[in-house]
Amino acid sequence: MMAKSSEEHHPTEVTLVPTDRIRVLNPRVRNPRTFADMVENIAKIGLKRPITVTRRTDTDPQEYDLVCGQGRLEAFIELKQKAIPAIVIDADESDCLVMSLVENCARRQHRPIDLMREIGTLRERGYNDRQISDKIGVSPDYVGMIAGLLERGEERLVTAVETGLLPLNLAIDISKTDAEGAQRALMDAYTQKKLRGKKLAAARRLIEQREARGKKIHPKQYGRDSRNRRPLTSEALVRAYQKEADRQKLLIKKAELTQGRLLFICQAFRALLEDDHFVTLLRAEGLETMPSYLQDSLAEGVAP
Repeated sequence: MMAKSSEEHHPTEVTLVPTDRIRVLNPRVRNPRTFADMVENIAKIGLKRPITVTRRTDTDPQEYDLVCGQGRLEAFIELKQKAIPAIVIDADESDCLVMSLVENCARRQHRPIDLMREIGTLRERGYNDRQISDKIGVSPDYVGMIAGLLERGEERLVTAVETGLLPLNLAIDISKTDAEGAQRALMDAYTQKKLRGKKLAAARRLIEQREARGKKIHPKQYGRDSRNRRPLTSEALVRAYQKEADRQKLLIKKAELTQGRLLFICQAFRALLEDDHFVTLLRAEGLETMPSYLQDSLAEGVAP
């Protein structure tokens, strides 16, 4: 069965829908900075495009399922708005979920992990690779590779893609080979400048752990049971973004303080080295030389 796209339902009317009566069938975790920018943009200039919802049956008062516009909905909730402009279409829950998945997959910018999971969900709902590829604008082979990564239970590789450690194509290549082939794939990625430095070392450790402990990640492996993890809300994302911004500001202040102290030390060293008595004392103690890097810094008048 092929679900219709939201455009094929020919919505014609925009109405205000209470934000607390809208259910998100296919929630997405979004970048905190992107979400904060969206909230600020909507607060300044308003909503450019209404969200799309469908009525839920047998609900009183009337409730809705979200088809498209999770970010805009969460931004309105963050701004304490009680209602949001919405286009109401006719679709059952199954069609609504599929349309939401297709909308997410078709985005020009999405996280690879979102694309993988949503393709997996479409497959579970009976869509073949050709149908999925037609909906989201990629090749059937690409859909097949992603689905294969999910079907092989490659939780470690999926997590590596999600955290940005491995490119998606490299994770797929590693999943289809043995340990020796995985190391060759890493070396190819290094020569092609896809992995360098700390990421390459971390990728090697990942491959070693995958060989030693298996493809799946145990719930308490990182000291926290994922089954007890609370769902991430828009408010939590904003708090996380603000916390990171505050941390970065503190790091800048510490760096400026350290720079000031180093400059003071350099000036003190320079003044002491201009004192003949102090230089004579250093020579008497066998301390007349210093590291070339420190000496050059003192000569240039900058902090090391």
